[in-house]
Amino acid sequence: MTMRDYLADLTNADSVELLWDMHTRKMADYGFDRLLYGFTYYRSGSFLGDPADFVILTNHSAEYTDVFLGESLYFDAPMVRWALENEGACSWSIVNEMVNTHNLGGSERRVLEFNRAMGVNAGYSISFKAVTQRSKGAIALTARAGLDQAAVDGIWAEHGADILLMNNVAHLKILTLPHSGTGRNLTRRQREVLQWVGDGKTMQDIATIMGLTSATVEKHLRLARAALDVETTAQAVLKASFQNQMFVVER
Repeated sequence: MTMRDYLADLTNADSVELLWDMHTRKMADYGFDRLLYGFTYYRSGSFLGDPADFVILTNHSAEYTDVFLGESLYFDAPMVRWALENEGACSWSIVNEMVNTHNLGGSERRVLEFNRAMGVNAGYSISFKAVTQRSKGAIALTARAGLDQAAVDGIWAEHGADILLMNNVAHLKILTLPHSGTGRNLTRRQREVLQWVGDGKTMQDIATIMGLTSATVEKHLRLARAALDVETTAQAVLKASFQNQMFVVER
């Protein structure tokens, strides 16, 4: 498949699941067989917000993610910290430099030891350009077993520009697709009532438009707030908008 064909298929993907399947297979062609993508709209300084609001895509094993994500090891991961402070691509060779210059703390060493035990030894990280002050996205590309960092750096020297382009396009496409973070997808009725709220309609207006009682409209709003794990309807409209769950074209 040519680069043009791949990018055409990627930009025409109509679901996160389809895009991620395509992208993981394509990156494996370059030797990166495990990927971890993360994005949030709720960053504040070095704080990334509630993990429940993260968009997380990965093909790492549950054995890895249950600890790295579930036990919040990512917070002390050197390359995650690099991604928060930088944009672009970076070789994991800088971690070895940190080790050699004794610039790693105890918590960071724990992450490094865990990664090494899980075969996460060589790779590249890409930190995407932020679209707002509160957003941040990055992807970690882990090299397959048998490739050391020197070999990975050689791959990047030859194909890095293409790999960076494909990951940037994948990231931008993900931002346009409906997703639920780690929460639940809204039902059609829940989306519809939130859409009318977003259009400035009152509860009575929505009840009349949808042919429902005000009590039923409030029930759908309550369930939408619960699905999105927020307290107010205004928060629900904002979060559903961030997740591209409003004004969705039905497939």
